[in-house]
Amino acid sequence: MAAAGKLSVVAIMVLIAAAISNSVFADPDPLQDVCVADLNNAVKMNGFACKASFSASDFFFAGLALPQPTNNLLGSTVTAANVMQIPGLNTLGVSMARIDFAPGGLNPPHTHPRATEIIFVLYGELDVGFITTANVLVPKTLKQGDIFTFPKGLVHFQINYQKGPAAAIAAFDSQNPGVQAIAATLFNATPPVSDSVLSKAFQISYQEVDAIKSKLGGKR
Repeated sequence: MAAAGKLSVVAIMVLIAAAISNSVFADPDPLQDVCVADLNNAVKMNGFACKASFSASDFFFAGLALPQPTNNLLGSTVTAANVMQIPGLNTLGVSMARIDFAPGGLNPPHTHPRATEIIFVLYGELDVGFITTANVLVPKTLKQGDIFTFPKGLVHFQINYQKGPAAAIAAFDSQNPGVQAIAATLFNATPPVSDSVLSKAFQISYQEVDAIKSKLGGKR
């Protein structure tokens, strides 16, 4: 009995160690050389089913080479390069994005629930920051060639206070990091979040809630 008890303790410790080890990675390790995503497959799983055949084009994307228009409400444009654009990233646990900023442009407060992010400033200057769960802001001014990291799941942002454009390349440790922009998530949800919830949470009037929803395209 004593020996069996010791074996049970060892087994539990091994399982805990395995769980901790696996939790270090944002995505699970691949079980084959490649598993190019079959984006048209109706089967739902953690990731995508593998295509029966693939080619070099499944691993290629030219979409980050050139700046994108930033004439929008926020003055910024994010161009994703994840598994949806590069099917060959399926099971590989990496992706990228390009963020272009007009003068005064903002990539608004948001989170990536499945990935840590690291950005490299291509040109211009950006003021960035993330907020810890203790509500501590960690800000930094970045110049061309600088790198900054945003921890997984924490709210963060980038803004271009300068008179010229700016751009950055971001990398993630997930094939599909996901993104939740805080304002759009709350004020542009479908079905809509109750005005009572938003009014009480932000200590604003129902009229102000409606005004924000109108600007963000949400349902009133």
